[in-house]
Amino acid sequence: MTQRALSSSGFDLTPPDETERARLIASLDAEERRVLLNHGTEAPFCGGLLGETRGGHYLCRMCGLPLFEAATKFESGTGWPSFYAPFDPGHIRSVRDDSHGMVRIETRCARCDSHQGHVFPDGPAPTRLRFCINSVSLRFVADGDPLPDPLARGDTLD
Repeated sequence: MTQRALSSSGFDLTPPDETERARLIASLDAEERRVLLNHGTEAPFCGGLLGETRGGHYLCRMCGLPLFEAATKFESGTGWPSFYAPFDPGHIRSVRDDSHGMVRIETRCARCDSHQGHVFPDGPAPTRLRFCINSVSLRFVADGDPLPDPLARGDTLD
């Protein structure tokens, strides 16, 4: 039996196997694949979650891992959903990104390794961080709705 890796908040961080990964990728549309798998960026001020103001959670679009809570979302003026803290620090993986002639910190889902966006040191208190995330990298689940986990229960994010 495979040992499962759990986050401090109790979520399974075990990466999807090849079959699970293929199933998750098959559920993505072309724009989601471009951003999540090929480290793309959606156009600013166009993302469907930019104006979302309800309470709830923002999950990885590919694997469903909770990445951010609505309570940490703020208007940064950048054109992308911004958060000052992750749902659980163990749910976000940081990777040095020196593409486009600059050094940034890319954020990826810790479970499926999909590209989410970047984190910058210019956010509000208490963390002073700004997680600048692509809307297509996320799925919003309102407070009171169950958090789907397509790797644990066979749910889909469609």
